Amino acid sequence: MTNRRSLRGIELRYVLTHYLLHHGTCSIGQLAAELDARSFGTPGRPSKAISDALRWERGRGRVFRRGRGRYGPASIPRSTEYRIHQRVMSLRAEAAHLQSVHTPT
Repeated sequence: MTNRRSLRGIELRYVLTHYLLHHGTCSIGQLAAELDARSFGTPGRPSKAISDALRWERGRGRVFRRGRGRYGPASIPRSTEYRIHQRVMSLRAEAAHLQSVHTPT
């Protein structure tokens, strides 16, 4: 049984954008490693899911492409940043709960 919280759509976009806001420019590999470390998963190939999610965020002006496979944060209104932060903290708590429930004792 899996103990990962699957992310897709807005949830994946928010987690990635939040990470970029707090850590600056990162590669797709670094973002995939962060998702794995936080017990998040993506459907399909992680690099493809991350790249697709960040492409959508680029269209909204929240993320900039810094080179091949590298993305960085852009300017985000405070209200949007707050909403993203609240959603990400909720997702992290849910993933931590799933991790603790499925961990053998």
